[in-house]
Amino acid sequence: MIRIGLTGNIASGKSEVARMLADRGATIIDADELAREAVEPETQALKDIIKRWGKDVLNQDGGLDRAALRQIVFADQNELDALNRIVHPGVTRLRDREIARARERGDPIVVCVIPLLFERNIVEEFDAIILVDAPRPLRLERLVTTRGLEETEAMNMIASQMPAELKRARADYCIDNTGSLAELERDVDALWSSLQRNAVDKVSDVRSIASDLRNLHRDVRGMESQVSFS
Repeated sequence: MIRIGLTGNIASGKSEVARMLADRGATIIDADELAREAVEPETQALKDIIKRWGKDVLNQDGGLDRAALRQIVFADQNELDALNRIVHPGVTRLRDREIARARERGDPIVVCVIPLLFERNIVEEFDAIILVDAPRPLRLERLVTTRGLEETEAMNMIASQMPAELKRARADYCIDNTGSLAELERDVDALWSSLQRNAVDKVSDVRSIASDLRNLHRDVRGMESQVSFS
């Protein structure tokens, strides 16, 4: 199994790339989905959120009002850092659970979608990193027109993340999502072919190591046999 980190700043199009990779056979583990599970009613994370920001961040049904909380935390970096400290440990545990399940199933390519992959310094946990990027003005336009956010809120969300320029140098694959869906599909096709080759190469490396270990064990047993007869 190869483990891939897929990241990109908000409104870059990483969710669309993840969907396309899933269509091609990748196992997708999405941090945003896990974050929703981590703050379900009665979880410790939700209790900690209520303790810090009060019940005004809850829906009528007692679930987390993500829009209300978003308006608070993206206006103040300290509040956003506090939220991340509350939620991230649970998300990490859930991601480890899903990775273990994928390994048990024998899934060859597992893609973990993590918006703050670079910010959290977890690059080394993955065999390769994919960065999806788009110019800042285009991402702002997407947030306002597609997601219906106020421009000020959208700008705060963009400003809260590390500039993509700093991430490019550390990414193994970069997809510039500035064109049509057809163009993005072609880029993902090329990416998928590369990931499949990497998966095959990793299997070959593992088999080579296993063969070397078997030979080493055989040599050790032979040496032990010689010692026993001396």
